[in-house]
Amino acid sequence: MLARVAVSSCKGRQPRVRGFTLVDSLIALAIAAVLSSIAYPSFEGVLLRARRTDALVALMQAQLAQERFRADNRVYGELVELGLRDRSLSGHYALQVIDRSADGYTIAASAIGRQARDAGCQSLRLSVAGGSLVHASGPDASASNPVDANRLCWQQ
Repeated sequence: MLARVAVSSCKGRQPRVRGFTLVDSLIALAIAAVLSSIAYPSFEGVLLRARRTDALVALMQAQLAQERFRADNRVYGELVELGLRDRSLSGHYALQVIDRSADGYTIAASAIGRQARDAGCQSLRLSVAGGSLVHASGPDASASNPVDANRLCWQQ
């Protein structure tokens, strides 16, 4: 014989709804905030290094253009004569020919906009004098970083 189980329904009681409470949501938000505050500086460092590549490419293109120009002329040229823009391709650096002569030249790339946060490598400088190539970098236009910091800026 089957036994019948009485199911009583209580009137006025709502079924219990499962889900997140406000406290659960605030805890999840706090954890996400802590994790992002730890991860963001590291991410920004990688981003600054990647943008620095924009300047390195622009300086190398300028170096090639200078050598092509020098092959046809007795001196090295200005950016306009080389057919180059005064900004890097992505616009994170301003380019400028600082010095030029028959024997060499100096081209500088200065960080602009958000890239100016790249404290130790705001200024990159490529110099050719008498056939020797010199890479320099620094936090300002003097580009006076020590050798180890210079290698980091030029990603060598």
